[in-house]
Amino acid sequence: MTTVTMYVHAITIDPASKSPILILKEKDGERTLPVWIGLLEATAIATQMEKLEFARPMTHDLAVNMLKAMNINMPRIEITDIRDNTYYARITLVSDSSTASVDARPSDAVALALRTGAEIKVNEEILDHPSSTASATTEAGTEEDGHQTDTSEKWRKVLEELDPDSIKYKI
Repeated sequence: MTTVTMYVHAITIDPASKSPILILKEKDGERTLPVWIGLLEATAIATQMEKLEFARPMTHDLAVNMLKAMNINMPRIEITDIRDNTYYARITLVSDSSTASVDARPSDAVALALRTGAEIKVNEEILDHPSSTASATTEAGTEEDGHQTDTSEKWRKVLEELDPDSIKYKI
């Protein structure tokens, strides 16, 4: 399975559904992967992008602190699959004695990757999948717009109509 290295390009808001969109962009290319995510997950990603610190650890910070306390490294996360309009991700964990792969929602995996410096990988087949460019595709697998049939066209239209001021966080 071939993977593509990506990075968090931006978090924006879908003008139709008002849902946050995590936009991953190919590190050495032009392809993007939009992932419609929840508000709490968007906040977790945005706070790390903005380098905001809180007096007490938030959930993703707590998870990273636990990994560090146990000398476990997180070298990469990978969005591995799309099934029934739902993305799937895996987090790779490495300790002195073993390696493990853990199932995760892409937004949680990305929030952790930003905190640990882990690589963000996406299975090449996902970038070629017609649903991967659809605003109907979300982490939860729900359809935001059941009337849209040409998903690539809809994503192109969303990007064209996107007001640059609506991009909340951009790297």
